[in-house]
Amino acid sequence: MIKIAILSSYNGSGFDALHEASKSGILNAQIVLVISNNTNANVLKNAQKRNIANFVINQKRFPNENIDDKITKLVLQYECDFVFLSGYMKKIEKNLLQAFPNKIINSHPSLLPSFGGKGMYGRFVHEAVVKAKEKQTGVSIHFVNEHYDEGEYILQKSINISQNESVDLVESRVKKLEVQAIVEAFIKISKEFYA
Repeated sequence: MIKIAILSSYNGSGFDALHEASKSGILNAQIVLVISNNTNANVLKNAQKRNIANFVINQKRFPNENIDDKITKLVLQYECDFVFLSGYMKKIEKNLLQAFPNKIINSHPSLLPSFGGKGMYGRFVHEAVVKAKEKQTGVSIHFVNEHYDEGEYILQKSINISQNESVDLVESRVKKLEVQAIVEAFIKISKEFYA
């Protein structure tokens, strides 16, 4: 069984998807750790309800400490195999990247390399996609490296967009697709991990 750490700044819908898939036996994994930079993140409440170890780590709480180092030590302490960024709004720094090469996974709500990079997350991505009159969009699940949205792809899933679709509709359709893509990506990774 693979052990997963979740880093999330808000609701952590990817965390919910992975937790459900693990509980139902679709995915041979266990979420053992949740870390947020946001004291009020819903993901922390969800982790508490499920008796999963959870921590707030940010500069406000630890003003004179290296946040990257603190996160890395926790992930190592909980013997995690993979780290999943479920809407985590901070850049991943070198300690964590070095400790977990090709083991940190992100979900991006577009077909990378289009509509990726700094500042491109959540609704900003969907607005840009609609504005550009794209005929397709989707989800990219990829490994994280030192550059935003440039790591190797694990998988991509796409949907067609009709001309008159609103940003809200595109966003809600991509969110549904993203839940499937995250679980599929982890099933693929876990098979390779045990191969």
